[in-house]
Amino acid sequence: MKYIEVTLHIAPLDPFKDLMVYALGDEGPYDSFTDIPDGVKAYVPADQYDEAFLKQAIADAGCQISYEVAEMPDKNWNEVWEAGHQPVLVEDFCWVRAPFHPHRNDVEYEIEIEPKMSFGTAHHATTYMMLSLLRDEEVKGKRVLDMGSGTAVLAILAAKKGASYVEAVDVDEWAYRNALENIVRNGVPEIHCLLGDATCLTSDKHFDLILANINRNILLRDMVRYVNVLNPGGSILFSGFYQSDVAKIQSEAERLGLTLDRQMVRDEWTALRFVKQ
Repeated sequence: MKYIEVTLHIAPLDPFKDLMVYALGDEGPYDSFTDIPDGVKAYVPADQYDEAFLKQAIADAGCQISYEVAEMPDKNWNEVWEAGHQPVLVEDFCWVRAPFHPHRNDVEYEIEIEPKMSFGTAHHATTYMMLSLLRDEEVKGKRVLDMGSGTAVLAILAAKKGASYVEAVDVDEWAYRNALENIVRNGVPEIHCLLGDATCLTSDKHFDLILANINRNILLRDMVRYVNVLNPGGSILFSGFYQSDVAKIQSEAERLGLTLDRQMVRDEWTALRFVKQ
């Protein structure tokens, strides 16, 4: 199959890159994306490429975007992609692999993820750090919420670590469907997977641990909802933002009664652990 590669240069990058990926992939025919330093490369089957649709999506984005279009050679792109997609070993304790990668017995946890368009294969620094923080988190017997769950990789690890209840929430239907597949694939059908956003966090829900790997603007907007359903003494792990965003995240968290307990940095991305007093 022939593909068209559209290289998008986006300024400012956050949150408009994610918005463009949503516009092209969820509302349009683009089926894969690759991050670049100043934007994203988007791929669409050549027979589905529509320049008018692309230009309208750019016009609706509300930021500065320039782009180049190139026709890719005719190849079996699934085969090429699989060859370049590597498994991830997180701190020698968690092996995140695709179905076409080998199983290994020398790790505490193994998670098999079908890596479609959903966010969360552990290749990105934020997912890696969230998995790393979960290594040291006491999860057994606790109620866990995974917001912006993507592939549900974090929810799956929480379930494997013995959480008594796990809820995974994502606003993207593609991610939701992928999460359902991965939950079954990993033998943790007890995870409750929801399609929606923070408005589904009603007053009758309470959690001991919340995982939120989402972009800065959504975290700032929805943080109050997370805190409202977090039990006293509970912890919340945030990622999905750069080091330069930490001050804003910390300020809002402290305003809502959270105390910063731990911070991790990887490739200029940051993960934070807060505790509710």
